[in-house]
Amino acid sequence: MPTLALFKPYGVLCRFTDQAGRPTLADFVDVPGVYPAGRLDRDSEGLLLLTDDGRLASRITHPRYKLPKVYLAQVEGIPGAEALARLRAGVEIKGGKTRPTQADLLDAEPLLPPRPVPIRYRKSIPTAWLRLTLREGRNRQVRRMTAAVGHPTLRLVRVAIGPVELGSLQPGEWRRLTALEVKRLAGQDR
Repeated sequence: MPTLALFKPYGVLCRFTDQAGRPTLADFVDVPGVYPAGRLDRDSEGLLLLTDDGRLASRITHPRYKLPKVYLAQVEGIPGAEALARLRAGVEIKGGKTRPTQADLLDAEPLLPPRPVPIRYRKSIPTAWLRLTLREGRNRQVRRMTAAVGHPTLRLVRVAIGPVELGSLQPGEWRRLTALEVKRLAGQDR
């Protein structure tokens, strides 16, 4: 049973077909029978897991398992202590208050491949990078959370899901997970 880690590029839909002809996972992954375990919005990038194992997909996506998902978010402005505290405590967004989130302001821009479409740049407004660890996955959650504290997300890259990290994968590249990674995702490493 293959389980894959893909660096989903910006602008790619998290499905294998699109009647409008937009880029999909099929443009990058030619392994039959795998499906995304979770999703990333078209304008988000980074780690996406694909599997043919329904139980494993459920474990990856269902909030009851509280599998940590780590994101790097480039935001407008420089979040201060109050904004970070609000993110850490959970913020009110569409659908209710989010679970507490680990939120850290990065000292430097992370090493990421350039995005094919540059972020909007405004000379008068600086940007900063946050590292956010979530244990739930609501629709557009990171973007809604950062906007709720006054710092809209400009670029969003998922870098880890549980024990699986994006590592050195480049946009559009994928690899098979090791047996140990699959075991850890399935919660069988204890």
